[in-house]
Order: sequence, then structure tokens, then C-alpha cells
Amino acid sequence: MHTLPERIHDSLAIGGTITLIDGDEATTVPWTEIHEDAKAMAADLQARGVAPGSHVALLGPTSRRLVTGIEAVWLAGGTVVVMPLPMRMGSIDEFIDQTRRRLASADVSLLLIDHQLAPFIEPVPSDPPMVVLDQVVGDPTSFQAPKVSPSSLAILQFTSGSTSDPKGVALPHRTVCANLDAMAEAVDFDPRVDVLVSWLPLYHDMGLVGMLTVPMTMGCDLVLAGPQDFMAAPARWMQWLSTYRGTVTAGPNFAWVLATRSLRQSEETLDLSAVRIALNGAEPVDPSTVDKLVDAGERHGFRPGAVFPAFGMAETAIGATFPECGRGMRTDPVDLRVLETERYAAPSDPEAPGTRRMVKLGRPLPGLEIRIVDPESGHVRSEREVGELQIRGTSVTPGYYKHRAATEAAFDGDWLRTGDLAYLADGELVLCGRIKDVIIVAGRNVFPEDVERTVAEIEGVRAGNVIAFGVEGTRREGLVVVAEVKDADTSSVKSEVISRIRDSVGVRAKDVVLVPPGTLPKTSSGKLQRSLCRDRYLGRQYQPA
Repeated sequence: MHTLPERIHDSLAIGGTITLIDGDEATTVPWTEIHEDAKAMAADLQARGVAPGSHVALLGPTSRRLVTGIEAVWLAGGTVVVMPLPMRMGSIDEFIDQTRRRLASADVSLLLIDHQLAPFIEPVPSDPPMVVLDQVVGDPTSFQAPKVSPSSLAILQFTSGSTSDPKGVALPHRTVCANLDAMAEAVDFDPRVDVLVSWLPLYHDMGLVGMLTVPMTMGCDLVLAGPQDFMAAPARWMQWLSTYRGTVTAGPNFAWVLATRSLRQSEETLDLSAVRIALNGAEPVDPSTVDKLVDAGERHGFRPGAVFPAFGMAETAIGATFPECGRGMRTDPVDLRVLETERYAAPSDPEAPGTRRMVKLGRPLPGLEIRIVDPESGHVRSEREVGELQIRGTSVTPGYYKHRAATEAAFDGDWLRTGDLAYLADGELVLCGRIKDVIIVAGRNVFPEDVERTVAEIEGVRAGNVIAFGVEGTRREGLVVVAEVKDADTSSVKSEVISRIRDSVGVRAKDVVLVPPGTLPKTSSGKLQRSLCRDRYLGRQYQPA
């Protein structure tokens, strides 16, 4: 089966459920009921002109209607375009402007919007027709299933940070289905046993494909909350896993930091023994974060082998490399000096000074291949030699929608250029950082992640809210750090940041700027935006805390 509607139809035999979380309230309904509602919505969409080839945008927080609407678009043969909701909206005008750019770039013919957001958008002539999700109600008996081609687009997924120049990753049905099959095979997925628990936003690839489309098309149980439910009380995530006996969950590294904190502070003992896959992805995996998670989760029955550091991206639907299930985190201790100066991952004594623990992210999913290439010469690198990660295979996007130049730049033949610096260790992928973010100081290739992790450990600094970047100096590039702090007393924090960077990374910071919470720019999926932070710094837009 190479289309999502086919898989949704076949999943009816499994008979799983979806539990929708809204704050402290939970509602459980069978997937069969969601599917019937989706047929009714699809019939209404067809009456509004939606057919194979139509691009339908959905804008709203996680809810039953949003989930049903996503499925309805697929059933009607349309392409799903889930609009991002910025985590930090500077102004409603900025949000509306970004949304309009995405709608135009994706050739959206219909916008389905949550009733709470509709009053904020005053339609202009260039806008596609806008319909409130609650008003999309049809007769399921009048629905006529169209013929959907495996090559037609199932999803247009905007890349993280695509605001001024939106890029929609084109994901045909066959590409998404290939990735679903590959992930299921890699983790020995059993839809009659596995229970997914997620709070990830549905406008992000990990939330939409990895945590919603899998249960929707395979019929397994899903517990689904919105990111606002998690951020308001991070302890809820672990409580949901315990209450619903969750077996599979996922989150970025910063979320596991918050989860660890909640486990340490919990006065009750949770039961996390059912968790077999605790995926850490979407941003660099910090081994110390994982160590602390394992330690804090021990009394709650969390198994170290459940830790699952993986790599994925929108351009592969979601999954790219997975580790073996049940083994937990494995690291590759390397000499940091050699890594930075020679771009070679020389094995090192884990306890030796100057050693950096690099996290192994597993091997390519079935149907995918990876290689490491010298970014300048294009020559394939050998084991442990650092270069650009490239991927090809069955679940790689054919390109960016109506963005020919970006598509051509993204491919080397049939190999996708990821823009990530990486190396292979025993055949497994190890990421070093983004090519564009590397800071060159006195001949060293300093990875900003190293600086950010070091600073984040300082008392008074908000974990997950540190950005390091380079700026041109008179004779060489200088290191700048911008960090959010918890209180107004910053003098001791600033001196500690300077000292810790010098001792741990071996680089003197050109400047350290401490700012109030909520200041650093992030993408709609929560990733730090280094280039935008650098632009704001150079424009002197930051007011120190």
C-alpha cells in the first residue's frame, strides 16, 4: 500500500483508540469514530471543491477537530499543509504576515482554521477561502473516495525557520509510506501492543508524521496532548506515560531536561517500566542530559535501554537513522582538539582531559543510505573523517515545492545534502553540528553546541536557552554568547560564563550578553535560531538583563 488513505482504511481492523488531552482533562475515542468523522468532513471538503491536487492548509492548536481535519484532507485526495503556530509571537501582525507567505508559497486553495484564531485574521483578496474547522460538517454516506496516486503530494512540510522565504518540503504518499514502513521495521513496531504518547506540535514533522500519522494509519493507541499542555506543566508528560502505559514517546533534548527535572521533584513514584522507546531527536543530543534522565528515572522504573537517540529531518519525512532498540545511548569518546583542528574523530580515553563524548545515532533506516562527503572537494570521506552528511533512498523528498533553485542546491545527483557535519563510527552516524554554524577561531573549528552545553550548566542560566555564534573581528573571528538568565543579578553569572568557556572549550569569548527569559529567537518548532540571533546582536537589538 503506497497511499495514506489505503492504510487508514486497513487500520480499521486493529481497533485502537486516541486519547486527547486538554489540560487536566482527557477524552478517549476509538479511531473508527475519528475515521467516520473524517469521512463526513471529507464529503464537505469535496463539496467545497477539494480533490486530488488540492492543497489544504490547517491552522490551529492540537485538538480532535484538527486531527480529524488532517485525515479528512487525505481522504479527499488533498495535500495537507499544517501551518506553524510560533512559540513566541512577537505580534499578531508578524504571525499573520508569516502565515500569508506560507499560504501563497504552498498554493493553498482552502484554509481550515480553528475558531479561536479566525477572528484575528481579516481576509484580504489574495487570501484563499477560509473556513472554521467546526463548520466543516458533511454526510459520511455522500463521501466518494477518489483515486489517489502514490506520486501525488501527501504533505507539504515547511522547514524549521522558514519565514521570510518559506520552503515547503514535498512529501508524496509513497515517500511518507516508505518512511512509515522503515520506522516500523526498525523498531519492531506492534500496533496491537504499542502505545504512543505525544505532545509534539502537529505542524512539526516529528509530531505530524512520527507521532500522529503512525497511529492513524496503523491503528495503535495514541495519547495526544498539545505543546502548551506540556510547557505549562512538564511533569504531565511523565504522568501520561505512567497512566496510559506508554511504550513509545519522543521529544527534543530540551524537553528531556525538563522531564528529568520533573522526575527528580516528583513526590509520587510513577511507573515508566512500559517505555521501550524514548526518542531524543530534532536537536543535538546532550549525553549529560541522557545520563541525568537515566539517573532520575531509575526509581520510576525507567529502563536505560529505552533511551533512543536518533536522527531525522523533514526531507526524509521524519526518520533517517535509528539505533538498535533496547541498547540505550552509546557514545564515541573523541579527542576534541583533533576533531576541531583536523576534522577527524580520533578515539580517546573517556576520562582524559579534552575528550568529548559524541552520541551515536544508529544506522540508516531500511531503504536509505548515508555517506560523508568533503564539503569542498565532494570526495567521499572514510570512517571517522568529518564531512557533510548526505542521504538517498526511498523516503527522501524529491525537492522543495516550486523552489527549483533550492532543490538543485540541495542535491548532489540523487544524494540529499543535509548541511550537517558528521562522521561514521563503526558504521553509525555521529553528528558534529551544522556547517553554516561552525565558528573558526585560531584555526579551530569550534562547534557552537559545545559552548552552549557548557554555558547551560551554569547556575542561573536557563537550560536550552543559550546561543553561541561567531562574528568577524579585526584579525580573526570572535566568539559571542547570548544566554537567557533566571534573575536580574547577572554580574557573577557573566564572569562564570567567561571562565567556564575558557576552561572547558579553551576559547576566550569576545562578548557575553545575558538577556531576560523569552528573548532568544526560536523557530515554530522550538529550535534556536543562531543566524537570527547573530543579526540581532550585530543590530544591537539586545537589552542586557
